[in-house]
Amino acid sequence: ELPPLPNPPPLPPLLRKTPFPPPRQPRPRRGPAARPAPRPPRRARRRRISRFASSLPGFRGALKQRYSDFVVHEVARDGTLVRLTSFDLPDERADTDDEAEADLPRALESFRLLCGDADCEVLRGFLSSVSEGDSDVSPIILSPDADKAHRLEVHDFFKRNFIFLVTDTVEHSDGVQRCIRVRLRSGPRGRRNRTGIGSSEPSGWRDDRPFDSRGSVTWPYHLGKFLRFHLYKENKDTQEALRVIGKMLGLQPRSFRIAGTKDKRAITTQQVTLFKVHASRLAALNNKLTGIKVGDFNYVKEGLVLGQLMGNRFTITLRSVIAESEDMIKVAVDGLIKNGFINYYGLQRFGSASVPTHLVGATLLRGEWRSAVSLILDPREGV
Repeated sequence: ELPPLPNPPPLPPLLRKTPFPPPRQPRPRRGPAARPAPRPPRRARRRRISRFASSLPGFRGALKQRYSDFVVHEVARDGTLVRLTSFDLPDERADTDDEAEADLPRALESFRLLCGDADCEVLRGFLSSVSEGDSDVSPIILSPDADKAHRLEVHDFFKRNFIFLVTDTVEHSDGVQRCIRVRLRSGPRGRRNRTGIGSSEPSGWRDDRPFDSRGSVTWPYHLGKFLRFHLYKENKDTQEALRVIGKMLGLQPRSFRIAGTKDKRAITTQQVTLFKVHASRLAALNNKLTGIKVGDFNYVKEGLVLGQLMGNRFTITLRSVIAESEDMIKVAVDGLIKNGFINYYGLQRFGSASVPTHLVGATLLRGEWRSAVSLILDPREGV
């Protein structure tokens, strides 16, 4: 007869016949971070209005029922209201020929003091050929100049005084000496006589190379380097509108500078600046843009920065107005004009999460880093 079998060992916990494993409880943490974060008050209590500016019954109405019910005009720093009034292009012409001729002797005398008599006479002959209508005038090369700072000063001189000329730097075949080359801005390139006016002997200068694009493609000196324009948009965020324009121009959104963002669900007009872009490029986009227009172009010396405005002017339309009488509406509006109103900061200022961002900010200001992280990352009810 066989001995009785021993009792079987108990099943491991994972193999027991239970419907579902018990929920896993979080392990309690140690240290100061284990303290429970202060629970914010109920959201309904934070959202409701508890005080009024006056004891008048007031009236009710629908706000922003349509995006066209909310019109925003930026107020520039000089107090003017930013409106879209014109699509005309600004005049980009420089001084008239009479003014240029009157300034020529003064400019040549300044150039003589800067570069000497020999270069001054070469430039005088070059300008004489240009004034006679010689469209095939060859570039000129000034005297060797080893001083880089002085060459930069000469380049700037031509930008200020002869906007119809372009300069760049060329080097000698010995690889040491360098000179400034001057040509007519709109003249064709690749001429045979390239070493100077009336010169046909080789000079040793490597002047058969194409002009340096950094010198030949220059922004007109008489224009401000920033294009300022008015941006009109309907039912679009400011960054969205600039992103659309930048994509059409091949520019990054960060190329645009603004004084502040404007509401999305609204009709808004504001100033924008753009670095070294001609107004004609933007004006050509008006036929392609939807809900966006640009105009009132002007060239300025400096771009906008955030906060560079006096404020905004709002034109608000209320619909479905409910009031005891029209007189009550008038009394309420007069009280608003006389006493103003309490500025209301909505959820966009504090965030819409279960822990408002202003509570996180308060812990950061107090240097309570662990509490701040806990407010952001700790599990919460309903999340």
